Order: sequence, then structure tokens, then C-alpha cells
Amino acid sequence: MEKKYETMTELPDLTAVSLQEEYFVPEPKDKESFMRLKESTPARLGVWHAGPRYLTQTQLRFRADHAAAQDAVFNMVDPEFIKKAGLKTLKTLCESKDEYLTRPDRGRLLDEESLKWLRENKKEGIQVQVYISDGLSSTALETNGVETMKVILAGLEAEGIKTGEPFYVEFGRVGAEDVVCEETGAEVVCVLIGERPGLVTAESLSAYIAYGAYKGMPDANRTVVSNIHRMGTPAVEAGAHIVDLIKLMLEKKASGLDLNL
Repeated sequence: MEKKYETMTELPDLTAVSLQEEYFVPEPKDKESFMRLKESTPARLGVWHAGPRYLTQTQLRFRADHAAAQDAVFNMVDPEFIKKAGLKTLKTLCESKDEYLTRPDRGRLLDEESLKWLRENKKEGIQVQVYISDGLSSTALETNGVETMKVILAGLEAEGIKTGEPFYVEFGRVGAEDVVCEETGAEVVCVLIGERPGLVTAESLSAYIAYGAYKGMPDANRTVVSNIHRMGTPAVEAGAHIVDLIKLMLEKKASGLDLNL
């Protein structure tokens, strides 16, 4: 006789609840004050314990957040996402995710086909080149990359600043923007790149902006806007701030430590 099983109810998604809303301390003396403290940080406060161990829910949430961070690093950006955004895909010398993670030097250089495309599609007299790259978080790029880039390009256009055609660089490190700057002849280059994820979010994007970038340029000459995500600086706000920074760089002809903010 065939055995029938009851349908299991769907398990709740632990990551759907903000860490700032979770509080497991039983019979707290002043929960209201503690919750106000939690509003100022995504740290895992008030998790409580079962004997010497974390609560099961706390342990499961930790493992879920760790898995999300790993996925962000090892997953590839969906080609359909890039196609839908209407962007050309350029590549570095890295041929796989493993090579990208173990050979950062190859992630700073573009392959010959990509260099050829840049040279053939170079626009004369551009002031700023903006592009996106996967970096260490495909999740961050897919969540915040294109939206932030659109805000930047719209802001620069409104300011009358000439920009080059945006594109996507696969397996890209921050230093690849030095090659992009040299090949396009732009005064300023801005790459929006996925940052190494932590246990709070895998969606954090950063903008690395440089004036007159060149291969071998020290990182101290780059200006960085980090923590671009829904729990940090939203994409629209970050994009507007980046436009203001680029305007200042063009005016002062400097970036990084040389730029007095």
C-alpha cells in the first residue's frame, strides 16, 4: 500500500527579518533602550544563549548569512542581467572565478579583445568614464550597481559633463580602472564594484574614483564611497554624492589624499 505523507509547511526565511529587530533576551529590564541601541548598529546584540551555546535560531541565522556571503563571492553575475542593462561585457586576464580569487594581478589588466573594443569605441574629449564590475560580490552588483550608475550618468549629463559609453568588466579588480582611464583618455574614471561581503549584508557596493589614473597608481590617490546598499547609503543618495565628488575632482584636478574635501 502506498504511504501518504502530509505536506510540510514552508519554513520561514530567517534572513527576511532585520538583525536590528531581533531580540531574544528573556525578561529584560529595559528592552526599549536596548532596541534604540540596536537601531544604530547591525551587530548581533541581544542574541541570548542556551547554556553555553547560542540559541538555535541565532546559530541558523549566522550560517544563513555566511552562506549568502559565500554565494556572493563565488556566483557569477547573470549574463541576462548585463544584457538587459544594455552593457558591453569586457574581461580581464582572469579566465575563471578561481583564477580571479588567487591572481589579483590578472584582475587588474584587460584582455586583448577588451582593449581593442575600448580603442575602437573611444569617444574623443570625454571627461568621465563610469563602468561597473563584479569584484567580490555579484549580489552587490546585481542589487545596486546599475541603479547607482544610472543616477551618476544622469547627474553628470545634467551638469554638462561628457561621459564615455558605460560597460561591465567581468573578473575585475579596482586597479583595472587604471587601464580603462589610460585607454579612454578620460580625466576621471569611476568603477562601481562589489565589495567583499560580511555577515551583515552581501549587497554592499563601493565606488572607486580616480583623477588621471595610470597603471601602478597608488591606492591613496583613489577616492572611495563605500557601503552602498539599502541598510547603508542608498543607491540614489550615493549616486548624487558621487556626482558632486567628480565635479570637485574635475575642478581641483585631484583625487584621493590629494583632494581636499
